[in-house]
Amino acid sequence: MMRTKKMKTLFLALAFAVISALVGCSDKNASVGNGNGEKIELTFMFRGQPQEQTAYKNVVKKFEEKHPNVKVNIVVTSPDQYATKLRAAIAGRKIPDVFYFNPGELRAYVNSNVLLDITKYVENSKGVNLQDIWEKGVNKYRFDGEKVGQGNLYGLPKDLGPFALGYNKTMFEKAGIPLPDKDKPYTWQEFIDVCKKLTKDTNGDGKLDQWGTGLNATWTLQGFVWSNGADWIDESKTKVTVDDPKFIEALQFFADMQNKYKVTPSIAEAQTLDTYQRWLRGQLGFFPVGPWDLAAFDQQIKFEYDLIPWPAGSTGKPATWVGSLGIGVSSMTKHPKEAVELALYLSADPEGQKALVDQRVQLPNSVKVAEEWAKDPSIKPANKQEFLDIINDYGHSFPTEYTYNGEWYDEFYRNLQPVLDGKMSAEEYVKKAKPKMQKLLDQAIEQEKQASKK
Repeated sequence: MMRTKKMKTLFLALAFAVISALVGCSDKNASVGNGNGEKIELTFMFRGQPQEQTAYKNVVKKFEEKHPNVKVNIVVTSPDQYATKLRAAIAGRKIPDVFYFNPGELRAYVNSNVLLDITKYVENSKGVNLQDIWEKGVNKYRFDGEKVGQGNLYGLPKDLGPFALGYNKTMFEKAGIPLPDKDKPYTWQEFIDVCKKLTKDTNGDGKLDQWGTGLNATWTLQGFVWSNGADWIDESKTKVTVDDPKFIEALQFFADMQNKYKVTPSIAEAQTLDTYQRWLRGQLGFFPVGPWDLAAFDQQIKFEYDLIPWPAGSTGKPATWVGSLGIGVSSMTKHPKEAVELALYLSADPEGQKALVDQRVQLPNSVKVAEEWAKDPSIKPANKQEFLDIINDYGHSFPTEYTYNGEWYDEFYRNLQPVLDGKMSAEEYVKKAKPKMQKLLDQAIEQEKQASKK
């Protein structure tokens, strides 16, 4: 009988341990950190590619060394799994103490009491100069109850991610094509002309094995739209504008790169090997590059590459996006002071930033460190200044950062493939897509109104 009771007790203890490890939540630390010398436990949930996961795990260890009374339990997922798992944790009110979140979710998370207002903790923090952090990054996580960009802080930037255009310098030199001007963007026509020269059969087997470029519409269409003077929504952020002739022109040009000019891999060729892998193998002349790519490119790329401005549409000015992830603190955390200290260490502490920059997975959040980093000749590529130019000059926020949710924006891409495949014109598509998008945007606006009344 005693043995049975012991086994039952052991089973319950093991079951509780497994559930706690899987959930990785705030309530896990309710019984620790009581001021009697026991360690405070925090849970940090984040996502990233393998190099980024390793980098952040290493930096968390440095935080623990600096804060010996704190133990950080890590919950890490691949990028495609993260949103689902975070939503499940929030729905179950099992929110990690510290976690990544998309800035487009800021207002909804504040209204639903997911995020802690960390303003007073940040202001009282020692050794962190928030004035040295990119203002555009910090402002993405300020909210005054009505407008993002002002008011109290509900998060800190994990990073700013300017999406630059890379080019294969070795391919240019082999083809005898003048290198791009790092200070002057190509026009769309100039870009196509160069891409045509780079698209070729290099081994004489009758099949193309090198292309001018290979761009994913989800991540690169924005720059073409913005540089042509168009956008997804108007200045009031309440009206969908994808039927603007300038928008249609940009979308059609994007599709024509494959179907008319044939400077990108065909549908069948893209299925055989995606364009990211083709870039790594030196088969593409142009390809987007983010700061998070640098460590992987150092290890895998055998050719020389550098960065240039994106080709410019009718405005004559390049455009691209500056992404970001926020580091938020749960409103349910039992240890707000320590949780904010972890968020600050990952986002703004000079020691934490240096460790992340040294592992080449992101651009420094510190403006001063970033400027020094951009000039460092030991870090490839040479023209890292392009990343800073995007932040300071021609980078845009995603349209979803201005709306209560991104369902209306996702709708645009949901059935876009026929346009990209040349089976439907851009004009036909936007006429069908706009009413659906507007309906979802109207719903988002109404949701925000209702949430703000609670």
